[in-house]
This record gives sequence, C-alpha cells and structure tokens, in this order.
Amino acid sequence: MIAGVLTLSLQDMKAAGVTDAYSIHRVIYDLFEDVRSDDQKGASIPSGILFADKGGDRGSRRILFMSDRAPRPPRVGTVRVKTIPDAFLDHDIYRFETVINPTKRDSKTGKLIALRTREDITSWFAGKSEASWGFETDASTLEVRTIQVLRFEKKGTKVTIGQAHVTGFLKVKNRELFIKSFKQGIGRCRSFGCGLLQIVPAEI
Repeated sequence: MIAGVLTLSLQDMKAAGVTDAYSIHRVIYDLFEDVRSDDQKGASIPSGILFADKGGDRGSRRILFMSDRAPRPPRVGTVRVKTIPDAFLDHDIYRFETVINPTKRDSKTGKLIALRTREDITSWFAGKSEASWGFETDASTLEVRTIQVLRFEKKGTKVTIGQAHVTGFLKVKNRELFIKSFKQGIGRCRSFGCGLLQIVPAEI
C-alpha cells in the first residue's frame, strides 16, 4: 500500500476548480489510472483509493490519501508518497482518527438514517467496530470532534453526506478483517473522503 499527501496552493485550487467535496474527489482520483470496469463499479468493487481532506490555512490545503498503486504525477499541486510496510499492521493497539459517514438502517422502512448526535455516533461506532471492521473500541476513549453535512452536485444530482470526525484507541481483535478495513476503508461514502483509517501504533 502507498500513503501520500497532496498539497494544493491557492493557485492550484483555483486551477483545479476545487470548491466542494466532489471537486476534491475529482482531483484525487485524477492521480490514478482507472483500473475498474463499469461492471465492477456497478458492483461497488473498491477503487483501491482512500483519502481524507485535512484542510489547511489561507495559503494551502492538504489531502491525505492511501492507495493500492502508485499515483501519476499531479496536474496541480505537489505529491509526497511512501510505502507502508506490512509490519505496520502487526501491532495490537493503535491510536486512530477517521472521518466516517454514520448511518443506520431503519428496521421498518429499510432506509438509511443519518446519526446526528455525538452520543449516537459514539455508541454506533463502538458497537459496530469489532464485527464489521475487526477492532474493538471503548466508547469512553472515543471522541467525536466534529459533525458536518456536505452538500454538492455530482453530474447534475444533488448529494448530501453526513460526516463525523472520530478519534480514539482501537485494539485489533480480528487481524484479517482489520487489515481489510485498513486497506479498503470503513463505512460508506469512501469515494468522497470517508473511511480512511489514520492509525499510529500505541500502548495504553
């Protein structure tokens, strides 16, 4: 796996038309060759690309990304990359942060419902993490730092995505599932900046 950061100046953002989440998606995906067929995209086969918009100051913007292949030279901005060693995923405890799309499915209607409070998001994340993502989290160590709603247009269609920035500690319980979660991301809306697990080995 490749980890990298794309840094955009104000001039770069203007040249690339960066105005919303969809434009960030376009800039990041433009770094990589599209290796999926239309059928694979329709079947939701992972793209092999994850990213997290870290924002910035008045002069620049940083976007972290992780991919299963090396990026092309950027049309705008500068890119720094490094290879993630396999041993990086051998630890048991990590400090983590992630931007997640917190939703649950209504048992009566089958529709997805956005979670809007810190309490609901914390409970949902802690309750879901082991079975779905291969790691255990303690609700008492979780912090929901920000909750926001992104609105943008994608090919003429209005899109609304809820995002929560969650931090804490995780303990690996199912190594194979954890590695899959790290490589493919967690939760929904991964193509729009959700799901990248940013982890650092830790002892608590």
